[in-house]
Amino acid sequence: MTDINHVTLVGRLTRDVGADERSFAYLPSGQARANVSIAVNRSRKNGDQWVEEVSYFDVTIWGKQAESLKPYLTKGKQIAIEGYLRQDRWEKDGQKQSRITITATNVQLLGGKAEGGQQTGGYASKFQPKSSSEPMDPASYGGDTNTFLEDIPF
Repeated sequence: MTDINHVTLVGRLTRDVGADERSFAYLPSGQARANVSIAVNRSRKNGDQWVEEVSYFDVTIWGKQAESLKPYLTKGKQIAIEGYLRQDRWEKDGQKQSRITITATNVQLLGGKAEGGQQTGGYASKFQPKSSSEPMDPASYGGDTNTFLEDIPF
């Protein structure tokens, strides 16, 4: 029987990807690999005060997903990671060592810092609504003031 090993995290990248070979590289097989580190904040109550706790997690992103996300994986960018835990074991100087990392199966870009340091929600910062003083023209968004579509296609 297979056990469950599933992780979902939302956090912020601690460094830019691609600055060195350790953060982004192609294996001899041609497969891309991106190693990122994310900081995940958690608030907990300690007496009467809220205390922030930060945990850091190492994540490996593979293949086409690593290639396509590379330009967007910058320090401070908020991302959501789905994946599984992987434990690497080795021996160094007679001492057994172990390290747990997350292998990503799905990565989603979320809000982050845009140019100028302002918070954005993905691509929403490109949307510029009309000011409320300008009248809306129904034709500009495909509407018609004289008809109402009665047949909904679903």
